Amino acid sequence: MMSSRLYIKTIFICLLAAVFSPLNAQLQPGMLVDGIAAVIGDEIVLESDIQEQMHYARQQGGQVPGQCEFLENMINNKLLIYEAKRDTLIEKRTETLQQMAEQKYQQILAQFPDEKTMLNAYKFRTAYEMKNTIEKIDTDNYYGQRKIERITEKTDVTPNEVQDFYNTYALNLPMAKDEIGVSHIFMYPELTDAHKQELIDRLNKIKDEINGGASFESMARIYSEDPGSASGGGLYTRVPRGRMVKPFEAAALNLQEGEISEPVETEYGYHLIQLVKKSGKLYDARHILLKAEPNAAELAAATKKLDSIRTLIKEGKMTFKEAAFKFSDDKGTKFNGGVVTGHDGSDKIERDTLPSLVSYQLAGLKPGDMTEVFEDTENDRKTVNIMMLNAEIPAHRLDLKTDYERIKNMALNKKKNEIVERWVNGRLPDVFISIDKRYSDCGFRSDLRTHSLSN
Repeated sequence: MMSSRLYIKTIFICLLAAVFSPLNAQLQPGMLVDGIAAVIGDEIVLESDIQEQMHYARQQGGQVPGQCEFLENMINNKLLIYEAKRDTLIEKRTETLQQMAEQKYQQILAQFPDEKTMLNAYKFRTAYEMKNTIEKIDTDNYYGQRKIERITEKTDVTPNEVQDFYNTYALNLPMAKDEIGVSHIFMYPELTDAHKQELIDRLNKIKDEINGGASFESMARIYSEDPGSASGGGLYTRVPRGRMVKPFEAAALNLQEGEISEPVETEYGYHLIQLVKKSGKLYDARHILLKAEPNAAELAAATKKLDSIRTLIKEGKMTFKEAAFKFSDDKGTKFNGGVVTGHDGSDKIERDTLPSLVSYQLAGLKPGDMTEVFEDTENDRKTVNIMMLNAEIPAHRLDLKTDYERIKNMALNKKKNEIVERWVNGRLPDVFISIDKRYSDCGFRSDLRTHSLSN
């Protein structure tokens, strides 16, 4: 682990991502307001905010400082948010954030049998209260991150700075577990024309039922295979233009309010779309999705095609990199030779974090070997895959020879933290900050202690 001194500097810049996005895991807000801990400009930190976010940070496995230090970090972050909202170069995204909150709400709702069960589980009294909390967290996260990016946008580190960082913290750098480097190619099996027509015919039959008096909402609840909207009757609200895939959006915006489209093909399958409302750059729409789920024959055809590509690679007629660029359906890796990156953006992945299916396929391979073709899923769609083992790296403490990019990123983050801290310290004297008197014994740094302690 890093030393506590280095960690304290690092937590400041990471706090927004670590504690302002609990809805990506387990949502805890919804408690009654129990008092104001601090006011920063026109931003407020509630007592419940501190407890909820400390609890969440612990759930994520982070090293959480004491309540005083945690509040100090929150004040710093709220200052960033306050300044970001006043920064004319940071795009104001109120409508988009509201729409994202609605989508997250619907995604969470899809995991429960009904709305009441969900609200009870997350300790909210009303849907409005829960949506408002989601929007607040996303808004804080957005503005804080944008301000940090503005402050540090031209920051970089030289090789000498990376070396100096390593010399200072070498003994405290974390241990890397057993790691591997891998590349992959995956392909979505193509549906036959007959299969596509079957899906289109099913949607046309559903459309006939709607035209005959059935509600679009009830048909979506029964037939739609979109987990994010089916339980809500297929509804997406306040959708900004450019958010949905192009064929979906083009079809939706060419409709009159209340009108239903013909079946529309996208990468996710086939849709019936009903435009509910259009207002400026936003629109509400319902849809019914039938996924493009390949059958056994279509999977077999895709497997045969990918196996022939694998043979070309083995025979040296094509490199894995060339094959990934030409054939892979993974847009995130096809342009870098199919190289799969880890959570830190490097080309090394901890072996024990691999899915069991991937571990099984790679078992016994040596660097340069490829797996046989195997089936998997990606984005909730079936795929056929091959993987190449590029490297095996035994467990070790991070060092410059093996882990230069990782250490460079650590040095860069440290430098950014320091720049943001200096910027915050420079702004503190000019921003109204009031801290509740219950924190009068906290050992805040001097530039915070000069601010008033309210009753």
